[in-house]
Amino acid sequence: MRDMLPVFRRSLRESWRGTLGWTIGVAAVLFLYLPLFPSIGGNGQMQQIIDSLPPELVGALGYDQIGTGAGYAQGTFYGLIGFLLLTIAATSWGAAAIAGAEESGRLELDLAHGVGRVGYAVESAAAILVRLVWLGVFAGAVVALLDESARLDIEPIRIVDATVVFVGLTLLTGSAALFVGAVFGRRSWAVAAGAGIAVAGYAFNAIANQVEEAEWLRTISPYAWAFHQPPLKEGLSLSGAIALWALSLVLIAGSAWALRRRDVVG
Repeated sequence: MRDMLPVFRRSLRESWRGTLGWTIGVAAVLFLYLPLFPSIGGNGQMQQIIDSLPPELVGALGYDQIGTGAGYAQGTFYGLIGFLLLTIAATSWGAAAIAGAEESGRLELDLAHGVGRVGYAVESAAAILVRLVWLGVFAGAVVALLDESARLDIEPIRIVDATVVFVGLTLLTGSAALFVGAVFGRRSWAVAAGAGIAVAGYAFNAIANQVEEAEWLRTISPYAWAFHQPPLKEGLSLSGAIALWALSLVLIAGSAWALRRRDVVG
């Protein structure tokens, strides 16, 4: 009987130590920052500090609601450090899946042993998604665990909303890296693509927060699709969530198409 989902299973098996490391990193950030809220945010001290900063800087960082529990969790983790961590993870996984395998010679060997090109791309994307879902759900569970003790006062359903857009946003960076890797076979280019989407999305949203005439930049900012409507406070933006996940699926499909058409064994 032919091995089912060989690339998917191998990816998860070989990356479990790295995934564990990312999990510990996420936990460390959450346990470090969230318990600080009662002492620096819950008593109004944080809001006073924010009010003393230039409005342009506050808008750029998205710290205008940091005096609330939901705003604090959004500003410190989901919108900043957690976003950075999962973006790095997703981009590195996406770049390694096809481009990295091609540069190492593993891709050619796998294809020579009967692994289909479309299946290879789809299974690689599925492995990235499973790891990101794990990290996103784990982060949400930790936020829920600390909610009462840290006096965040976040509704459980809002944590689910934040997880949906958080995973969708980081999956988009991983999918972009996967797609560029499938098209060009260059790991460095794939990393640049994933990181570029993350940086551009964050920058466009920051500019839109500062310059009224530049608010249109939010329409092309994946970061704004996820977080312009604060999911921990107001729930997810349905249109933003759909855009994130739909574009990720398009890039994954494009990866399968590109890998199928390109000569990687010639």
